[in-house]
Amino acid sequence: MASRRKISRVPPVAEDALGRPLHDLRISVMDRCNFRCPYCMPRETFHDNYEFLHSADRLSFDEIVRLTRLFVAAGVRKVRLTGGEPLLRSNLADLIGELSVIPGLDDLALTTNGILLAQRAAELKANGLKRVTVSLDSVDPEVFRQMSGGFDGLDRVLDGIEAAREAGLEPIKVNAVIQRGINEDGALDLVERFRGTGVIVRFIEYMDVGSRNHWEPERVVPSRVLRDRISARWPLAPEASAHRGEVAERYRMIDDGGEVGFISSVSQPFCGDCTRARLSSDGVLYTCLFATDGVDLRGPLRRRADDATLRELIRGTWQARVDRYSELRQRLRREQPLRKIEMFYIGG
Repeated sequence: MASRRKISRVPPVAEDALGRPLHDLRISVMDRCNFRCPYCMPRETFHDNYEFLHSADRLSFDEIVRLTRLFVAAGVRKVRLTGGEPLLRSNLADLIGELSVIPGLDDLALTTNGILLAQRAAELKANGLKRVTVSLDSVDPEVFRQMSGGFDGLDRVLDGIEAAREAGLEPIKVNAVIQRGINEDGALDLVERFRGTGVIVRFIEYMDVGSRNHWEPERVVPSRVLRDRISARWPLAPEASAHRGEVAERYRMIDDGGEVGFISSVSQPFCGDCTRARLSSDGVLYTCLFATDGVDLRGPLRRRADDATLRELIRGTWQARVDRYSELRQRLRREQPLRKIEMFYIGG
């Protein structure tokens, strides 16, 4: 009688209560930042004496790698390192090297403010980083200074983007948060600055992330307004989404000038396709950018929980997920003020 061959079965991808698969993981490796952008870390709150996490409270690289392997086993295929400012984390390239060889992980990216990127880009690429996104709200020096909380560093950010191009960290994306009356008039300048370079500019509606950025709906510039302005100057044609869960609506300039994108969490919520989990730098798992609380993974990890226990905690947390804040924003804000987790803590 022929012996039965043992068949190895891949665990199914975790799906939440609304049928959304776990596919993307954002890992905040650092809660500190060298900017004080008013919509994220306003200086009046995050002053020089503000107490951030101590080093021992942040996940170590070994802990991040172990948890990432378990997230991949639950279905994650894309990881993005965020902050705060991730390039403030010492020896970050070493972590990238370890993450880049995890079987089943298809994409490893980084979001940064770009100030430290010029001197790090080549090393990051050599260690396995695939691509980079740079947060840049204006190419006007004075507006840049205002929106970064008083930082004079526009030239350094632009140098960082160029260094990333030279290193091959592509496609490079530039994310701009647009606020009415502040940088709205500079949207076309951003597009013009990067036309023909291969850099993709994405415009993000100003969101009520966290509880300290004094968000007002009147300061939101709907994506359709920006799209129409841009298209009036450089006609646009829509591009198909690359995958389920892609948050940006993509358009190409028909004169081959490049691509622009629009992230419209306020005017066109995309909760129904959200496949992202977030891991804070101190090891708390959040299932929504607008979350009010999360699930501690660092505690069990440091109490030497085995992989099976941690894996079930991750899967169970995702399977119980019902988040759709952006779709319910008006009702939730009307019913009671929510103290949401700050964006610097879990990444954008």
